[in-house]
Amino acid sequence: MSQFITARSSRALRRSLIAGTSGLAMAMTFGVIAAAAQSQDPETEVDEIVVTGYRASLQAGLAAKRREATVVDVIVAEDIADFPDLNLAEAIQRVPGVAIDRDAGEGRSITVRGLGSDFTRTRINGMEAQATTGGTDSSGGANRGRGFDFNVFASELFNSITVRKTAAAETEEGSLGATVDLQASRPFDYPGQAFAFSGQAGYNDLSEQWNPRMALLASTTFGDRDQFGALISVAYSERSLLEEGFSTVRWAPATGTGSSGGFCSPIGVTPQNPGNSGTTGSSAANCSTGNPRAPNTPANVTAYQTANQANVFIPRLPRYGRLTHEQERLGVTGSFQWRPADTTQFSVDVLYSKLDATRQEDFLQALSFSRNAAAGGQTQVIVRDAAIDNGMLVYGLFDNVDLRSESRFDVLSTEFIQVSFTAEHEFTDRLRGRYYIGRAESSFENPIQTTVTLDANDVDGYGWDFRGNMNSPVITYGIDVTNPASWAWRPSTASTPRSEIRIRPNGADNVFMSWQGDVEYDASDWLTLKAGVNYKSYESSTYEFRRTDETVVPVLPGTTTVADISNQLTGFGRDLIPGGTLNWLRPDLSAIASLFNIYCNCNTGVAGGDFTLTSITNGNARGGNRSIEEEDVAVYLQADWDTELFGMPFRGNVGVRQANTRIYAEGYSSTGGGTLVSGEHEYTDTLPSLNLVFEPMDDLLVRFGAAKVMARPQIGNTLAGTNYLVPTTSLNATGPNFTASIGNVKLEPFRADTYDFSIEWYFAPESLLSFAYFYKDIDTYIQILRQDLPYSDLTALNPSAFAPAFCTGVCSSSTIFQLTSAVNTEGGPLKGFEISWQQPFRFLPGPLGNTGVQVNYTRVESEIDYCNDALCSTFVTADLINLSPESWNATLYYEDERFSARVSGSARDQYLQNIPGRNGNAQEGKMETFNLDASASFKVTDQLDLTFEAINLTDEFNHQWVGDDTRQSTSVYHHTGRQFYVGARARF
Repeated sequence: MSQFITARSSRALRRSLIAGTSGLAMAMTFGVIAAAAQSQDPETEVDEIVVTGYRASLQAGLAAKRREATVVDVIVAEDIADFPDLNLAEAIQRVPGVAIDRDAGEGRSITVRGLGSDFTRTRINGMEAQATTGGTDSSGGANRGRGFDFNVFASELFNSITVRKTAAAETEEGSLGATVDLQASRPFDYPGQAFAFSGQAGYNDLSEQWNPRMALLASTTFGDRDQFGALISVAYSERSLLEEGFSTVRWAPATGTGSSGGFCSPIGVTPQNPGNSGTTGSSAANCSTGNPRAPNTPANVTAYQTANQANVFIPRLPRYGRLTHEQERLGVTGSFQWRPADTTQFSVDVLYSKLDATRQEDFLQALSFSRNAAAGGQTQVIVRDAAIDNGMLVYGLFDNVDLRSESRFDVLSTEFIQVSFTAEHEFTDRLRGRYYIGRAESSFENPIQTTVTLDANDVDGYGWDFRGNMNSPVITYGIDVTNPASWAWRPSTASTPRSEIRIRPNGADNVFMSWQGDVEYDASDWLTLKAGVNYKSYESSTYEFRRTDETVVPVLPGTTTVADISNQLTGFGRDLIPGGTLNWLRPDLSAIASLFNIYCNCNTGVAGGDFTLTSITNGNARGGNRSIEEEDVAVYLQADWDTELFGMPFRGNVGVRQANTRIYAEGYSSTGGGTLVSGEHEYTDTLPSLNLVFEPMDDLLVRFGAAKVMARPQIGNTLAGTNYLVPTTSLNATGPNFTASIGNVKLEPFRADTYDFSIEWYFAPESLLSFAYFYKDIDTYIQILRQDLPYSDLTALNPSAFAPAFCTGVCSSSTIFQLTSAVNTEGGPLKGFEISWQQPFRFLPGPLGNTGVQVNYTRVESEIDYCNDALCSTFVTADLINLSPESWNATLYYEDERFSARVSGSARDQYLQNIPGRNGNAQEGKMETFNLDASASFKVTDQLDLTFEAINLTDEFNHQWVGDDTRQSTSVYHHTGRQFYVGARARF
């Protein structure tokens, strides 16, 4: 089936789902009425129904939600080591208000009520932790911020997830969106002895590879009173998949501000572009040395004038690419518990996870449109034919285009370990205490990140055509891209652009140390007083090494040819590109590494053969070497009550939390070849909170919450590679991409006043119909400012950090640099609502009585004021970053004594990723997504189940764009295929 049919089918499916909303609403109405009537009619009373599996999971989650005084949603394991979804993020997305982002086809991060991962805190076994992984560039690369990467852990390691959407004084500060609690299994959860094992074989229909997935749990309680307990669980999996698609690394104006200098004008056209230059060889007759201008014919002039407009955007790096992912994940939990008396309990918990991966990226691309004259870029390109649509050059035919075949190989490893100790004791019938201490460390290493290139310069007849498909254009290359003779290895002796060898090992370490003490005192039978203190230290450090000049490479020795250092990529683009599949020649990284000894970390002594890696003395790498130390001390007082008001149940809590934050940040600035700079900041927040639960009638709960909340500043922006807190300046003046940044340790945290109101109707067993409204007044916000400035303006902005002496070689006073910095802004309001419906259809006849549904819908809107220039003299109002105005999840399930099956769909609207965008774009965003999953199991015996899972049945594309409210130009359009698992699960 072609990509066009797939896209139309996906859109049709979305339309049918939207059209079915009215039918779903009618079904909700009739189902709720029928269930409510049945539950209230004494003649329809039946014996208590014992549920297991998925229905038991839903029932336990509802019971936990109902008990809480705050607004929470709870997901509970279906069975021992059996979570409802194979990925933690994909399980959490079933919660109202939660949407996820995927990397390589797997859930990685979450957004709660429109607030991204930096606004959400994650606790494991009660302790805040951070897990970081490396991702593709389009998904943000390595996580260097505060966000939590959920793909580090297998879901089988946990038995419950709690998403806390409103604040209480006893809950640690640091979240505007939600606090997510991941709880691993403990032996006292399973009295006696328990053992479970599952094994599955996974198949991906794009990579056509099979992989194993296994998990086991063993638990026992022992002693004369079962006062001891021990548990261990292990989960192991492998993944082999391909990611294929088209990308552009953004679009940029064809000429003017933000462009690479405009196209080469035909002879005699005024103004002449480029102007005369002895350096590049441009003149009235030539675009550059050896490249004559196009003749002054009507066709050439029309094509040039059509394409070369400041309000026409062109793809910067049009390319097709394949990413080959190999992943191995191991997770282990251990828990030991001791209950020496009914009033005392001690627990020691250990969690270990290791995620090892490799990623091979192969791209076939055109370089010229993203490079300036000094780098042999756009100004030498001749336009032969052109067509414009909606401000985009959707068709173009060009001469003098530089092509590149690029291969990158990454070795990635994340190791996480957490150890914690908890002591709980009842001093009297009315006084209780809890003490907790723990340490969690996440270590991410990317020891090999190597990119090599082959180049074909000044190619005639290159073209793209988006007119048939804006996401997968027809590209003509002008050469036989499979023929080694078409490609060249361009050493340091050649003109630009030259071949490159980039070596960029990097890593990030995050360490949390935490201890907490809490006491509770029952002042009466309806009032409990609580108090506690919490201390937490957080250390985050990153490192990066690079070559001093990555565009300098040695000459091929002796009789070595391009054919000796390359191989063929075949079969690309099945069901993706027009006209079938594509093959091309790519660099053979292993052959090049062996030939030039590139991993020696030395100067090999030949021209272009200096492979010495440096960090703080290297202007291109020093920005990746920084550290943050943070100490947080908080105390709280809280009163909980459970009584009656006007004869009706009334409960809740009120309290205040005071948190002091001290931060120390250090890194290396561009001055003096790497000057160590540091800064400190301290702030204190007083955070009152109130939660009320009123039950005006049986099974109907009315909730209200109000609180002041805060979230500490991000450390880095994973998508843009931006430094927030470290007070350094960085400068990349060697090209071809010229960048600069300024950090700000004095950033104030995000702060907001939040209000929540909800109604929950538990109208029947295992059933809920709820509505929740939330409002967040964000009065302190942090924004990334991104401006394209000439180097002369940078010097004026910071004369020492961006001194003229740093601008050498291809850099000049007029060279355009992209400057990024973080500033506090006023923010704005965020508001929305959630609707949730959950119900088994027991009132239906026959097998239909074994079905049920879980549905939720979220609507969010925001009005954030973003600075629109470096001095914040003008503003633009837009949605919050990562906020999807609408999202929904729906699960239809069937479950009887032997067979269980369900189908789940999740959708989210498009959302913004950066404001303002880069390269002259007002915005950068991501298109709407819809994912469809299915699962089934069959109980062969009481101890053995056969299982089946299907993930991403729609083969949803990662579709990112740049532009504005009217133009959305595709920057990424990748897919990873459908994933299937078959296997068995046993329990004893």
